[in-house]
Amino acid sequence: MGSTMDKIKGQANELAGKAKQGIGEATGSDKLQGEGVIQEAKGHGQQALGNAKDAVKNAADKVAGSAHKNL
Repeated sequence: MGSTMDKIKGQANELAGKAKQGIGEATGSDKLQGEGVIQEAKGHGQQALGNAKDAVKNAADKVAGSAHKNL
């Protein structure tokens, strides 16, 4: 999966997690609140993965560009 898809899925999970937390709080459901916290954390992780993929790609592109100049 590409970095953009990781970031999109991460954002969606964060939003869904926050919504679950809000609904859980409004209804007094500790279970739903907990599920929301977990889903939001999953979203943070997915976004971090997408950012890491971008960083690796940018670093590789930079190295390849430098190597190409030296040829």
